[in-house]
Amino acid sequence: MITDKVFLEIFNNRIQAAVEEMANVVLRTGFTAFVKETGDFGTYLLSPEGETFGSPLDTGYNLSLGIPAATAIQAIHHWKEGDIVICNDPYTTGGMVTHLPDIHLIKPYFHDGRIIAFGLCFVHSSDVGGKVPGSVSPSAYDIHMEGIRIAPVKLYEAGCMNEQVLRLLLDNSRIPEQNLGDLKALMAALNRGEQRLKELIGRYGAEQVEQGIENLLEYAELKARTIIQDIPDGSYDFWDYLEKGPGGYPIRLRCRMTITGTDIYLDFSGTDPQVRASFNIPTHNQQGHYMLVPALIRYFRTLDPAIPWNSGMVRMVRNYAPPASVLNPEPMAAVGARAATFIRVMDVITGALSQAQSSKVPAAGAGQACIVMMAMTDASDGKSKVGVIQPICGGSGARPMKDGIDGMDFAVGHLRNIPAETVEAEMPVLIERYGLRADSAGAGKFRGGSGIDLRVRILSPDTVMTARNMERMEFQPWGRLGGGVGKHGEAIFNEGRPDERNLGRIDELLLQPGDTVTFLSQGGGGYGDPYERDPAFVRNDVQKGLLSEDQAREQYGVVLNSNGKTIDEASTKLLRNGRSKNGEAFSFGEARTAFETVWTDKMQLAVNAALSSYPLALRDYLKRQTMAEAESRVAAGHPVSASAVPEIMEELRRGIGLR
Repeated sequence: MITDKVFLEIFNNRIQAAVEEMANVVLRTGFTAFVKETGDFGTYLLSPEGETFGSPLDTGYNLSLGIPAATAIQAIHHWKEGDIVICNDPYTTGGMVTHLPDIHLIKPYFHDGRIIAFGLCFVHSSDVGGKVPGSVSPSAYDIHMEGIRIAPVKLYEAGCMNEQVLRLLLDNSRIPEQNLGDLKALMAALNRGEQRLKELIGRYGAEQVEQGIENLLEYAELKARTIIQDIPDGSYDFWDYLEKGPGGYPIRLRCRMTITGTDIYLDFSGTDPQVRASFNIPTHNQQGHYMLVPALIRYFRTLDPAIPWNSGMVRMVRNYAPPASVLNPEPMAAVGARAATFIRVMDVITGALSQAQSSKVPAAGAGQACIVMMAMTDASDGKSKVGVIQPICGGSGARPMKDGIDGMDFAVGHLRNIPAETVEAEMPVLIERYGLRADSAGAGKFRGGSGIDLRVRILSPDTVMTARNMERMEFQPWGRLGGGVGKHGEAIFNEGRPDERNLGRIDELLLQPGDTVTFLSQGGGGYGDPYERDPAFVRNDVQKGLLSEDQAREQYGVVLNSNGKTIDEASTKLLRNGRSKNGEAFSFGEARTAFETVWTDKMQLAVNAALSSYPLALRDYLKRQTMAEAESRVAAGHPVSASAVPEIMEELRRGIGLR
């Protein structure tokens, strides 16, 4: 029970300061660009039971509320003061780790012989081995292809390092020195967290600190429940896609969000089975899992900026992800590119929530965090190099009262861009162009954010490029309440040259000196009728180079005079009055609409229901074959009903000679 709100406010600020300080230690002392520039790391304080009571807001990865740390903590049967546990294996940590590059360290904080709290931190390593530089390949089909796996084991025991464990990790990486530097940064952060917690105990006493931790979690829960109470009770369905799973068919994520009083239930029944690719998220169906709830906690924080940033915010969230689904795969499914899936889960929850709170939720953002990595032998010094070129995001979705943010999606707002100067200093490449992409934002009364335009020139022979999490290359970011879709993404090889070609999604690409790759990322979806946008705002976007005059006329009904600087008022009025307005709740774009002409919700549910009666080893194959057969029949003029799906699937099973 919360009794002293004054102390609780002071305590919350001290905890927040401690985790921010821990994060800054990693930021300032980390070795890899993905840590010190992009900020893909996290620092947290956990209760003895494993709940996150402290998480940074300003530095590093800030969406790990709901980390299921209990399994990893319980894997160590006897904790000692000075222990530090290392792990990166999703299948032995109960969903705390979700792919191998996230190397986690855990340290117990003792007082008078008992554990008061744990420090937890991780870095996304730029390489932990596996089939490709960077360790993440969309086409990996089991976790053994993705790098070294480390179940929870003591890296330090009572203050003494286990050299064999460290050697095992470093010997299985392409960048051992950089990984060692990042690990040292994590250990420094854990020590700083321990120091700050001891100071709190010295000031307030252990019992008051322990009570403060529980009260802080309870307070966040109370404030979150107050927000949920304003959401109308009911069930809200929404689904969205990862576009290209095995066989070229989209992977569907479906959720029914049910609000009952101050409780939320997320039912992901109807989500596709796990895939023979690396898009699976190993949540282990943990309740309030941090890969399922980010859209909710951001909604809570938006409406109540004072809510404590801890796992109390998701205590009232219950979820169900079907076994052997892409959100709850069986071991040893590949999981490296699970960020693509987690970002789409955010869009799915946002879409469901927007049906309940239409005036408070934005349109879809770019929907990707494309991490471009390169590996090569630098011709200038003969050294092998592996590094991140850029996390390529895109524009955020337009908001109910404001434009989207250019070049950054809300879903991955914690990621920071890497300055071109830093990239060129560390890797033999040239950044030829880096700016905002014109005509990419979804039109609306409030437009979406513009995407990114990046071109990289290769300077070293036999350079290997990987680019994971490329999404929305066909299905565009959706608009809301009359808003238009954002532009889909593109990747172009040798743009402007005779051998130019569209690359589509990049898995592993071999490049030579002089080759260029251009990335054009997605714009966010628009919100509201574009004809209601202030013409002056449209003119300003044209003058900034974000919108062409043709698109100003076509999408917004705004005509500029020949000087391009002033509005032709008469022509604009005539054009706007002569067009019908669009008030659709969602605008999905031509590609998704065409796909769902055949693959309705009912049809896709029928496929998943039929698959459930077959062994796991057959499901991905039978899904691909069933969809191909159904589309072939439709193309031949023979419509396929949902009731025919089980029969088609059984014919295909018999056709391969399996009983």
